[in-house]
Amino acid sequence: MNRDRSPLVCGVDEAGRGPLAGPVCAAAVILDPQRPIPGLKDSKKLSAASRIRLADEIRRHALAWSVAWASVAEIDRLNILNASLLAMQRAVEGLSLRPALVLVDGNRCPPLILPVRAIVRGDDLEPAISAASILAKTERDKEMRRLADIYPQYGFERHAGYPTPEHLAALERHGPCVVHRLSFGPVRRRTQRVLDD
Repeated sequence: MNRDRSPLVCGVDEAGRGPLAGPVCAAAVILDPQRPIPGLKDSKKLSAASRIRLADEIRRHALAWSVAWASVAEIDRLNILNASLLAMQRAVEGLSLRPALVLVDGNRCPPLILPVRAIVRGDDLEPAISAASILAKTERDKEMRRLADIYPQYGFERHAGYPTPEHLAALERHGPCVVHRLSFGPVRRRTQRVLDD
């Protein structure tokens, strides 16, 4: 319940634009002005333990929150920017409350019927965007740990699909699996070499 009757503001952010594997995750959060959560900041500037603790507080104290995804197939079909915007749109549409304003991290806005504004470095400037950043990051990390159990040869639990030396070496050794983004350069080049051989 919005006890102070102020307009509801929603923060939106995504996690997983840069990795070579796995879906992209977006979160939307409407914080409760009467229950501020200390320590919110860009999820990349927090330790994993701090992110998990804050994610639990966000779920318990926010007025509303929602997490949504765009799949690897959607990333390859739409490109990563449009897939990220789609996940953001789905996250906002999944909220149990309708915000008066949506604030999005970055310089592009998802297609919404609500007023929306993009804020560069918003995950450091707006607490609601910081909260969304934390939820998206923790949920995506959890999903990559799940995928690591299915595809243990890639080490997803350690690098979350990002193009680390370990991941690139595993990609070279084993080739891509079904959760790799075939439209991404390193994966595409590895796939093309196999086809050329």
